[in-house]
Amino acid sequence: MSGFATLFRKELLRFWKVAFQTIAAPVLTSLLYLVIFAQALEGRIQVYERIPYTVFLLPGLVMMSVLQNAFANSSSSIAQSKITGNILFVLLPPISHVEFFVAYISAAIVRGLAVGLGVLLVGLWFVPVSLVAPLWVLCFAILGSALLGALGIVAGVWADKFDQLAVFQNFIIMPLTFLSGVFYSIHSLPPVWQTLSHANPFFYMIDGFRYGFFGVSDVSPVLSLGVVAGALAIVSAVTLRMLSSGYKLRA
Repeated sequence: MSGFATLFRKELLRFWKVAFQTIAAPVLTSLLYLVIFAQALEGRIQVYERIPYTVFLLPGLVMMSVLQNAFANSSSSIAQSKITGNILFVLLPPISHVEFFVAYISAAIVRGLAVGLGVLLVGLWFVPVSLVAPLWVLCFAILGSALLGALGIVAGVWADKFDQLAVFQNFIIMPLTFLSGVFYSIHSLPPVWQTLSHANPFFYMIDGFRYGFFGVSDVSPVLSLGVVAGALAIVSAVTLRMLSSGYKLRA
């Protein structure tokens, strides 16, 4: 696994050297969401009994940051390597496609968790939130960031230029994230939109993660865990198949 260790270290250094952009900037963006929505909606909306809206909002923002940054880490790294041509230096050494996959996924998880922790720590200055079930929080954070890291690999391999990567980000990842219940409970939606929300795997990641904070959720956390784990298995299988075949990586 020396190939994995080297590639994993390279991916960690890649985003850590520009931490102001890759970690601090997303934390600031989430903080702005928290402040703006707190000022606009606090006292006007109550999702769960005895839980203020701002308290409800913070876990959703944390998980949204985890997912978006896990995707951004793997997708941007692979796309940039392909466009600049230095992907050859990753493909030429005797690194198996499994090591390649695990290294990029692991780095995506680290960045996602780092940003999520930053959002949580900054948010605690404004919102008093406690953890009811920390293991559920950690489990959904890891599985969710792994799933988005795998999707990032798919997007990075598929994209031949940054415009195509932006299409994947803006028309798939962003809508699914914002329509997953980050800012609301799906029980406040009309029945047709509730049905559509249940078809969104991002909803189960957000809802299961939020359960770890409050002990209440829109659906059973066990169901959410099963959906997220199943989605991760499917996307991982597709990603490994792409890597093993050399799709858009080998001339």
